[in-house]
This record gives sequence, C-alpha cells and structure tokens, in this order.
Amino acid sequence: MGLTGKLVCQGAECKCMHGNMPDKLIVETQSKRYINDPENSNKLMATNKEIGQPFEAKTFGQCKLQPTPSGYKPCQPNITEWTDFYDKVKLEDNGGYPLLEGSKATCAISGAPCVNITFHGQTGEPSESSFEEAEEDALCQVNPVVNPTEINKKNIYQGISAGEYDDNIYGYF
Repeated sequence: MGLTGKLVCQGAECKCMHGNMPDKLIVETQSKRYINDPENSNKLMATNKEIGQPFEAKTFGQCKLQPTPSGYKPCQPNITEWTDFYDKVKLEDNGGYPLLEGSKATCAISGAPCVNITFHGQTGEPSESSFEEAEEDALCQVNPVVNPTEINKKNIYQGISAGEYDDNIYGYF
C-alpha cells in the first residue's frame, strides 16, 4: 500500500457514515508503542488489530442501517477489519500494522468500510528539548516575540510591561 498520513493513536476520533455521533478509538491490542507521548501514558499507537468494539462509548449513536418503527436501533459497531493502514511497519507486540488518518474500518452491519478517522489523536506539546534542538531562525519565524537565546533564563519577561490602562479605550495601549 505505501500510504502516507499521520499515525493514529488512542483517543482518535472516528465516525461511522451510518451513525449520528462520533466515538473515540481505544487501543487494547498492545501496551508498549506510544506516539507523540513523551511520558508513555495515553497515546498508544493504533493498529489494524483494533477489531471488535475498540471504542470508548462503543456506539456511533443511531444506526441508519437498522430502522425501527420509532426510529433506528442504537449502533453497536463490530469492526471486522481495517483498510489503508501502513504496511511497511509491523509491530512485534500484536502483529499489527499502524493505522493512518486515512484508514477505514468495516463494520459487520454494513459489510463495507464505513468508519472513518476524523482526527488522528496526536497533539503537539513542545518541551524544553524542543527549544534546545530547534534552529534559532525557525523559532523566530514561528514566534517572533520569543528570543531563543533567552528561553533558559529565569525571567524572560523582565522589563516588559502591559502598558497603561485608558478608560476611554477598552484595553491597554
């Protein structure tokens, strides 16, 4: 396959095209491989082995494929397989391949790929080493107010004031 995209981790938001609400993916097939999680605490890498009901609430709301006289039956997803995963890396822990943000799951009810990943679950969180390892020019372009050489000093805000308050203007000048 050789697909590209962001890796998916625990907490990724998923949506079924036949349901009316999202649910969050949980990873239960491995417990060692974390991504974008320096403390290895909650961002386990999701793989194509997350089958059955690998979701927090275990529902996507009401299932449009299961009508009843009063509406629809509650969705109870039963994932049978994932497609469009990254097949270049195989985890030893569970023999699975990493899911990508473009991966899709097949539910036993629909018999076709109907569950999409709407948010991969990764979040950026800069650490002290992020500033130490970054190029000074790049830091200045991302945040021109921050002087990278001053980051490790105790009070980088010394000498900076918010200005004087003026009652005629709603704010500072």
